[in-house]
Amino acid sequence: DISESEWAVMEALWERSPQTASEVAKTLRPTMGWAENTVRTLLTRLVDKGALKVKENASGTRAFTPAVKREDCVQAESESFMQRIFRGAAKPLLIHFASKAKLTPDEVRELKKLLDQNTNK
Repeated sequence: DISESEWAVMEALWERSPQTASEVAKTLRPTMGWAENTVRTLLTRLVDKGALKVKENASGTRAFTPAVKREDCVQAESESFMQRIFRGAAKPLLIHFASKAKLTPDEVRELKKLLDQNTNK
């Protein structure tokens, strides 16, 4: 489980890594406004969770890289969300999002194609 704040840190590192804590803080400061100590706390949590790897150079500077792929985290978060909110049922989830989302005609065609492929398996 990765919190919303941790997700922001992961996004920065999926985009570019390795990065030091200072570099991550600098990357996130414009959008999140976090102090470097906040970023360091989040990095430590993510290392403890196994989501990040850390390497220390000869001078003691630590650099962080993702230990997990973004796609794997998206999959896990999607399954967790579906389980928590829709008790694991895909149909109510799809109906909810299809009725509430403002989809373009291209997006509707793409969804139809995916659903057709899924039913032909």
